[in-house]
Amino acid sequence: MLHIYALLNKKPNVGFISPSYYSKVSPKMVSSRICFVIWTLLSLHVSTQGWNLFDVQKKGPPVEGGLRLVGGDLPNKGRVEVYHDGQWGTVCDDGWTLNEAQVVCQQLGFPGAVSAIPGGTFGEGSGPIWLDDVNCKGSESFLSSCHFKGWSVTDCAHKEDAGVVCESGKDMDNSRKFQLDHSLGLSEKLGRLFDSGDNCDFSVLVRDPSDDQAGQKTICVHRLIFSLYPQFNISNSSNNLTVEISEVCHPHISSFLRYLYTRKIDVTISSAQCLHQLSYIYQLEQLLEEIGKVFTLLLPQDSTFRTQVSLYEYGVRTKDMLLQENVLQYLSWNFEFLVDSTAWKTVSIHMMKALLSRSDLVVKDEFFVLQALEDSIKMKGETVSLEDKVSLLSHIRFSMIPVEKLYDIQFSSGMYQSNEAFYHRALLKGFLFNTLAFSKIKERFNNFEDYQPRIYTAEPWATAINDTSNSGYNSHYNYRYGSGSNPVSFTTPAHNSVIYRQQKINWLVQVLQNSWECSNQGFYCDSLPVARLYSQYSLNNYETTIRYNNKLILSCKAENIVFHVQDFKSGKAIVPTNSTLGLPHPCPDDYRFTFVVRPEYI
Repeated sequence: MLHIYALLNKKPNVGFISPSYYSKVSPKMVSSRICFVIWTLLSLHVSTQGWNLFDVQKKGPPVEGGLRLVGGDLPNKGRVEVYHDGQWGTVCDDGWTLNEAQVVCQQLGFPGAVSAIPGGTFGEGSGPIWLDDVNCKGSESFLSSCHFKGWSVTDCAHKEDAGVVCESGKDMDNSRKFQLDHSLGLSEKLGRLFDSGDNCDFSVLVRDPSDDQAGQKTICVHRLIFSLYPQFNISNSSNNLTVEISEVCHPHISSFLRYLYTRKIDVTISSAQCLHQLSYIYQLEQLLEEIGKVFTLLLPQDSTFRTQVSLYEYGVRTKDMLLQENVLQYLSWNFEFLVDSTAWKTVSIHMMKALLSRSDLVVKDEFFVLQALEDSIKMKGETVSLEDKVSLLSHIRFSMIPVEKLYDIQFSSGMYQSNEAFYHRALLKGFLFNTLAFSKIKERFNNFEDYQPRIYTAEPWATAINDTSNSGYNSHYNYRYGSGSNPVSFTTPAHNSVIYRQQKINWLVQVLQNSWECSNQGFYCDSLPVARLYSQYSLNNYETTIRYNNKLILSCKAENIVFHVQDFKSGKAIVPTNSTLGLPHPCPDDYRFTFVVRPEYI
């Protein structure tokens, strides 16, 4: 005990105080002096439902038709068990193929399946054998949606219990560390004291409340450190404290407790969510904010988009509005890739509404958004109520759909007949937008957002430049090469309504990479490169009715991942550096510029 007192009082400026001083000041003064060293870390019962982000098999109360993997040495492999009628049971391996394994893995949140494992590999289960002769197409959302004999109808024994090995998402760099240092001069000896356990006199028992069979661990800490705060309610007679938290977080408890001693911690992809969870619950505001920044750095690292979708839902649960906005912005910029990913079918209704309400979706055109939404609603089936369908469809900006495609919707849409009244109103608004002056439309319809474009990359509204080489033509982008004094041009209508279709504007785009190139254009560049998007002729004819809120998109040439979108100001956009970006450049020397013209009615 004397050893701890010596460490606490050796340097008055390190942020720790003696118990005698503590009795004279308020808890707020104590927390500021101790730099948040102790908060009510272990005194609350922590529910694990839904908190497990990176271990995709979430614990908590099981649901009908839910799955889990048992008996594997890693979370992505094991014997398949199904929850039905209040009881866990197994699956017979008769007819067990990669199709069935694919459904299992994707239902559990993994990117896909590596292999379907025959019975016995992961040990024999107990209880009922719920499913036999399972036959899946591979695209089902739930294993119980596949064809099978019937619940508990089987001629199998448990030695035939089926298993799977799922993809583990190894494309994410789980070993990358982010070093956070909030020590402000705290002695590292306190960290060594925690590591050694010398003179520890108080036990912290860590266990998973959702599983009585889960492993437990005990950590020895120092009563004096914990007793500095009355919120722990540690009496002289108490010798231990129990922390109930998801087993996936158990490996990270020690580093979190050590942070309370030293104010230093290394955060990885594997530990970020658990540490953020603890920081949120126990109001370690500085650590919460810093780990939130780490989450932002993780966004470009998972090409499956499952991490990003999970992070958004986690942000909703923790009421972390900044985290929600960061994730939504990234997914909006990469909306097309999200739609093509396996994570798209896991996007919740409320998350989909949040995405569809945004104007910063980077998409080919509005018709693409409608098709993606209709496909998603069809995939979710009866789980989407009629009210939710109408609410989701109301976020589609039908006025932004070209009139030719607008006309075809009544024949091509799979949802038109079942929602005919809604589509009639929506198509009418779209046709009116294309044929009437906007001033007249505004008198009748109040939702101004319906008449504003998103970031449309289909021709003729966008063109792209590679900053290093000529990429030719690819997909819906028109790739060109233009730099310095050699701008390239493309032409758009003055606006995307039919009224302005015949009125053309010629645009020039270029990327200036040297100071002398800027000088040749008549201005000074204090940061490089600089992108330019400007009209060859005056836009005065339209400035009373139309404004051009043009955008620059920065994306990686290799993966097409969008990592930044910004406005043009006076026709120029300064490409930000890593220090000024919310997200780091994932491809700093290998990215492309996409220029998008966005006409908006004033």
